[in-house]
Amino acid sequence: MNQWFNQFYQHIACTDLSHWLNTLPGQLQHWQDQARHGDMPKWQKVLNNLPELTPSNIDVRTQVAIGQAEDISDGERKQLTHLLKRFMPWRKGPFSLFGIDIDTEWRSDWKWDRVLPHISDLSHRKVLDIGCGSGYHLWRMRGEGAELVVGIDPSDLFLCQFQAIKQYHPDPAVHLLPLGVEQLPALKAFDTVFSMGVLYHRRSPIDFLAQLRAQLRPGGELVLETLVVEGDIHTVLMPEDRYAKMRNVWYIPSTDALQLWLRRVGFKDIRVVDTDQTSLAEQRRTSWMENESLADFLDPNDVNKTIEGYPAPLRAVLVATA
Repeated sequence: MNQWFNQFYQHIACTDLSHWLNTLPGQLQHWQDQARHGDMPKWQKVLNNLPELTPSNIDVRTQVAIGQAEDISDGERKQLTHLLKRFMPWRKGPFSLFGIDIDTEWRSDWKWDRVLPHISDLSHRKVLDIGCGSGYHLWRMRGEGAELVVGIDPSDLFLCQFQAIKQYHPDPAVHLLPLGVEQLPALKAFDTVFSMGVLYHRRSPIDFLAQLRAQLRPGGELVLETLVVEGDIHTVLMPEDRYAKMRNVWYIPSTDALQLWLRRVGFKDIRVVDTDQTSLAEQRRTSWMENESLADFLDPNDVNKTIEGYPAPLRAVLVATA
């Protein structure tokens, strides 16, 4: 697994991210020691068994599509499909690999379409995506011309899903590191930091926002997407137990309250650029994600409420400057 990260070490060695090398190799070595247990060896074996294939085309500008159906034989398609299914559940996407459509739980492309018109041009920028999942948006950020794209997410499964895609598109400027945000030093070097679908999972949202700001260079841009509720500057929902069957939801603020939080940690030029209620078409069960999904989390008699009676998921995108 060292080969997954050595290229990244080399990439940042002569940049303003070089000080990250003081801590990062040790953290990733600790992760590798831990990853020898659990499911990681099984997933590593699946990665090693992926067939060697050469795509005739790659599109990460308008979608994440690598290769065409005509690039591979029927036998190779069956083998690749079988191996990719070993990485279920696939939650963020969709991906197309040699004509195999990985129909993920989330239509992450829809979220990207909502976010993209409101952010700074990513051309030649260093970009960090905190809580990147399996990396769908990393490829779309690269497709917009980012110079370096780094995702962090502590899930071993997401890392393996990312590596499965990267095997067929080994772009040296796109990386996923199995880290949590609390493991990041104050890098103060990224031009753009994305955090989409993470804030409400943090026990201390103010500390989390401060951690996001600490990764940005002065004048860098934060792109924050999160659950919100209707209300004024004082409105924050804290679920009694679960929210939409999720135990790890802590604070869901109104957009006004969230803007106050951002101001308190030093962000400026804060804008709410989009709000959107999650639809049953955007998050749903598929043949690549057979677990419960949004339809199971909502009141069967009122899709505007969760099964616990809280307001149904409403998501907002905010943009701010460090």
